[in-house]
Amino acid sequence: MFELTVKSKFSAAHVLCGYPGDCANLHGHTWTVEVKVSGHSLNELGMLVDFKDIKKQLAAIVDQFDHRYLNDLPGFGEAGVNPTAENISYYIFQALAQRVGNIREGVRLKEVSVWESPDAYATYREDF
Repeated sequence: MFELTVKSKFSAAHVLCGYPGDCANLHGHTWTVEVKVSGHSLNELGMLVDFKDIKKQLAAIVDQFDHRYLNDLPGFGEAGVNPTAENISYYIFQALAQRVGNIREGVRLKEVSVWESPDAYATYREDF
């Protein structure tokens, strides 16, 4: 099994509604998103997929978060979903999974990790 990892960053603010502490107040992070894709075979160039293809698809999703108030984005605040690292990783996974599958047959999105600080992150993956 081959695995490829790319990272991206965005800056955004959020509020954790109902949280019993400081995170219930407006605050922001420079978020890091780490995406892993996997597959069993390499292409004729010896690559699972081109890094730039994964980065392009990830950027299309992450750009909608950059310099935004996450609670205002569809799928979060009005839907009653707190924009936690866990929920953001799930959202990005759902948005990216099909895009990755369309890049090359046999390549799948393995997991998405979202870091809200250099030492705290959440990961979403679907076990197959």
